[in-house]
Amino acid sequence: MDLAREAAEEAAAPGVVGEHTGVVSEGDRVVTHYFEAKEPGYRGWRWAVTVTRASRAKNVTLDETVLLPGPDALMAPEWVPWSERLRPGDLGPGDLLPTEQDDPRLEPGYTGEDAPPPNSALSPELADHLDAEDAEITDRGPTRGAIAAVADELGMGRARVLSRYGLRIAADRWDEAFGPRTPMAQAAPATCQTCAFLIPLAGSLRQSFGLCANELSPADGRVVSLAYGCGGHSEAAVMPTPPRPAEPVLDSMAVDELPLRPPTDSGSTTPPDTTTADLGHS
Repeated sequence: MDLAREAAEEAAAPGVVGEHTGVVSEGDRVVTHYFEAKEPGYRGWRWAVTVTRASRAKNVTLDETVLLPGPDALMAPEWVPWSERLRPGDLGPGDLLPTEQDDPRLEPGYTGEDAPPPNSALSPELADHLDAEDAEITDRGPTRGAIAAVADELGMGRARVLSRYGLRIAADRWDEAFGPRTPMAQAAPATCQTCAFLIPLAGSLRQSFGLCANELSPADGRVVSLAYGCGGHSEAAVMPTPPRPAEPVLDSMAVDELPLRPPTDSGSTTPPDTTTADLGHS
């Protein structure tokens, strides 16, 4: 035990080797002594020193000294490659995210299987003939008449495009976030398929997904499933048109004067009655 402690103190920093916590037999004349480790950040770890004695020998020799985690040791999480640690939102301005050459989500944009036949407008023979007449075009971009040139003019000059696997995992991810199984879609009055705010996608994804353009929707600017829905559906609650006021009964909206008594200068010739009637006498 003394030899094992000396070896542990020699390998460790001063004052970090604690009490002897046990000994384990590893075989014939081979044992491992364990000492408590007081290193900061190594809670539950222990120094393991293995010593042995050769057959018919009297002296004990040292085999190895190592710091090992105990049953309740504080361990670092298992190492994960950076490509698997990335999550949506981790990519910031100036960061570069390389893709592997054999990424299963991608496939070549042009494989050459649909090359044009000879003597066609896009055949290599005709392209070589035209390039010989005007060699300056070769310095400006792809060879004139080649498939790459036509693809570049049509905006499809991409070296790789999404494979079927890439499309499928993207569709699964979008369907999980904005699909028919979400609580919002379950409580929606109608689906996005009949909403005027839906912008359909192009290609094969058009049959299942679109882009939400409703600024008040929780999916605004997101790719949503056609089976998704929310309370912002364009036809779910149409506001009624305000009622028009009724037409006036009279043609004129002016105020008519209605006097309570005749005017004094009305021109009447009947003298006013000045007698007083006595209701108590006949």
